[in-house]
Amino acid sequence: MHIPDGFLDAKVIIATAALTVIGVGAAWRQTKKQLPQQQIPLLGLAAAFVFAAQMLNFPVAGGTSGHLLGAVLISVLLGPSAAIIVMTAVLVVQCFLFADGGVLALGANIFNMAVMGVLVGNAIYRIVLRILGGERGRIAAVAIASWGSVLAAALCCAGELAWSGTVAWQTAFPAMAGIHALIGVGEAVIACLVITAIKKTRPELLAVDSRPLPGRTVATVIVYGVVIVLGLVLFVLPFASAWPDGLETVAAKFGFDHQALARPLVPSLMPDYKFPGLDSAAFAMIAAGIAGVVVVLLLVFFLSRRLKGNT
Repeated sequence: MHIPDGFLDAKVIIATAALTVIGVGAAWRQTKKQLPQQQIPLLGLAAAFVFAAQMLNFPVAGGTSGHLLGAVLISVLLGPSAAIIVMTAVLVVQCFLFADGGVLALGANIFNMAVMGVLVGNAIYRIVLRILGGERGRIAAVAIASWGSVLAAALCCAGELAWSGTVAWQTAFPAMAGIHALIGVGEAVIACLVITAIKKTRPELLAVDSRPLPGRTVATVIVYGVVIVLGLVLFVLPFASAWPDGLETVAAKFGFDHQALARPLVPSLMPDYKFPGLDSAAFAMIAAGIAGVVVVLLLVFFLSRRLKGNT
């Protein structure tokens, strides 16, 4: 769902950038106030997991693939404000290091996936959990909210394309909604599996209040998390689907894929998630994945220091 440069016009780029600045700025202030300092290191682990998981495209239907968004998953674990920060950091790294999403379209991509994906998903999660209650209700809430977050981000993308004159709304809406409704099912399944695993192994991470976690718990979760992330990159990433994602499929079907800029405005070090200088496609992707995880961790480490230093 990463929009490339060339799909959006100036007014949409400016409007989404302004909304993103407001949304991310508010999330930053809320994170400083609400997230216990002892849990701040979990931001880096969450960002690394989302980055690695988003590289693992899964086949959907008709030659289209999808990948985890992660907005609801992270908001359930760390809260919506921290989730927006995590998602933003991942999208920035994807844009500048891998040319995944346009530089001018970065505001739109952050708004769609980090801001709207988190806020809509979190709202759905809270409403469903309040209605159903209990652990089964939590899983149902995660599933419905995860599906809804993907659909919300896709519909925002459709609206931006239509407002830019790239494709008519009556075309963009059903096309984006239809394919991402299927991708949302995959999102829901993955999110529920992760939450279920966390519930069985570290239920304290799902506490509804903001009490700090014990230091040993945080350290253990980080160690296990790093192992999981590296396992995904090393052993699962080479088998990720190479099919185009939902937006790419819609663009090709309705003939506006050629509007994407042939070259990124800012040269990236590892375009298309390929580490330069490696002949093996699998090794090039694995190396790029590891490099991306490291860069995401460093970026979030810097942000975490800012959070600690200003609280």
